Amino acid sequence: MKRLISKGLMFGNLVRVESPALVERYNRALSVLNGKRTALLEFHVDISGFSPEVAAELGEPLYLNPNGVNRQFILLTTEQKTAPLLDATFSNERAILKRFITENEAQLFALMARDSVAGEIVDTVFSVETPARLFDLRKFRIEADTTGGTVKDAEALGRKVDRFLSEEDAWFDDVLIAEMIGLSKKTGDVTRNPVRLKQMEFIEEDFWTSHFGGVYLFRSVDQPAVVSVGPKEALGALPIGLVLDLRDRNAIARFFEANGLVEPIVKARGIDATAILRQKMDFIVVDAAQEAGVDLTGATRSEIRASARAHAARLPEEFHALNALVAWAEDGAPWPRISSDHPAYFYTLRAADVPQRDLVNQLLAELAPKDVRQLFICHKALFYRLYRGWSETKKSYVADFLAREYQVDKLGTRARLFGHEAGMEEPSPPPPPPKREDVVARVGPWGAVRREAPKRRDDDDDDRRKARRKERWRD
Repeated sequence: MKRLISKGLMFGNLVRVESPALVERYNRALSVLNGKRTALLEFHVDISGFSPEVAAELGEPLYLNPNGVNRQFILLTTEQKTAPLLDATFSNERAILKRFITENEAQLFALMARDSVAGEIVDTVFSVETPARLFDLRKFRIEADTTGGTVKDAEALGRKVDRFLSEEDAWFDDVLIAEMIGLSKKTGDVTRNPVRLKQMEFIEEDFWTSHFGGVYLFRSVDQPAVVSVGPKEALGALPIGLVLDLRDRNAIARFFEANGLVEPIVKARGIDATAILRQKMDFIVVDAAQEAGVDLTGATRSEIRASARAHAARLPEEFHALNALVAWAEDGAPWPRISSDHPAYFYTLRAADVPQRDLVNQLLAELAPKDVRQLFICHKALFYRLYRGWSETKKSYVADFLAREYQVDKLGTRARLFGHEAGMEEPSPPPPPPKREDVVARVGPWGAVRREAPKRRDDDDDDRRKARRKERWRD
C-alpha cells in the first residue's frame, strides 16, 4: 500500500493538523465524544475528523464510528469539506457531512476561530444487529456544537433575550439579567452576530452499507430491491419483495432495465465511447497477463495492445466482446449480441442520469471489477481490498496509470466517464421587445392614431351622383 500512499492514491487530500492549538482543540472534542485523547503532535484528518494515525495509536479503527452507525465528527477547519471519508460504512455519509459544512460555512468559520465543532449524524438506529434493521434507516439529522457549548448557550441566550423584550416586568428580574450577562460572556452579542447552525435533516432511501459483507438498498425506484454482495440467503427475511446477490446477473440486469438505471456506453451522449471501451480492454489484458505470469511493468498502451494481439487466443471472453463492440462503433461491423449472463455485459454499461447515479456506478464497479479505473473512482474500499491480492506487476501498472491518467485531472476524468450532457433541444427564446424607434415609426410618438378607412368605389359613385343632382337643382 506504500506505493499508493506515495502517489497520493491512498490517504490523499487529508487535512494536516500540526499546530498545538488545533491539536488541543481536537483533544477537547475527542474527550467530549468518547473520553479519549491523543498524544500525537501532528496527524491528518478526513472530512469527519477521523485520523488513521490516531486510530492506530488508540487501537480503535472505529473510534469515531461506534457500531458502524451514527458517525461522530470533529471539525477543525472548513477545509475538511474537500477531504475524503475514510472507511465509510454508508455511502451517503460523506455527502451529508459535505452539505452540512457547505451550508453552514460562515457560521462554522466563526465558531472554529476559537474552538472545534463536534457532532454526530443521528438516526433512530444505534446498532445494526440484523439486516432487517437497515430498513429502519431513512431519516438522518446533524447534531453539532462547539466543545464549549457555544451554539447551545447562544440558543438559550436568544430565548432569554426574547423573554426580556416581551415580558412587562423583565426589567426588574435580576436573575434573568444576571443569566443573560453570564451567557453573553460566552457567546457575544447574539442579537448582532447570531450563532446558529442550520437544523438539517436528510431523507435517504437508497444507499450502500459495508455491513453484512456489503448491501445495496434501492427503495425509491419503481421496483425496489436489495442487492447483496454475499449470498442473499444470509440476509434472512427482509421487508422488501426483490432480494438479489451478485450471482443473479440476469435478475440484476432486469432490475436495472425496469427502473431505467443504466445506459449502454456506446449510446451515451457526449463521451468518446470507443476510447472508454479500449481502456477497459487494456485493463482486461493486464489482468490476464497477471494470471499468465507475464510482466507488463512499465508497458505503454501500444505495447499492451501488441501483447493482446500476440496472445489473443488466451484472452478472456470480456476482451473479445468489447473488441466486437468497438468494431461495431468504428467500422460498422455487425452488432454483437452480449446477453446479461455474458461476462462482459456490465462492462458495457454506465449509470443513467438518475438520482441514484453514484450508487449504480458503485454497483457496476462491483459487477465489473477488472475495470480498475472505475473501481478506484466508484468503490475505493473494494479497490484497496482487491489491490492487496494483485501481483507486483499489476500493482505497479495500476498505480502508475491512476497517477498519470486520473490524479492530474480528477474532475475531467469523472465527467468524461460518468457525466451527462443536457439535451440539444433548447426552448425557443421569447421574441425581443420592439425597439422604441420601430414603435414610433409605426404609430407615431403619441401612440396609435385612428385613420379614416379608405372609401370604397361604390361610395365615390354615390358622391358624384349627389353632386350632379345639386347642379341640376340650381339650374
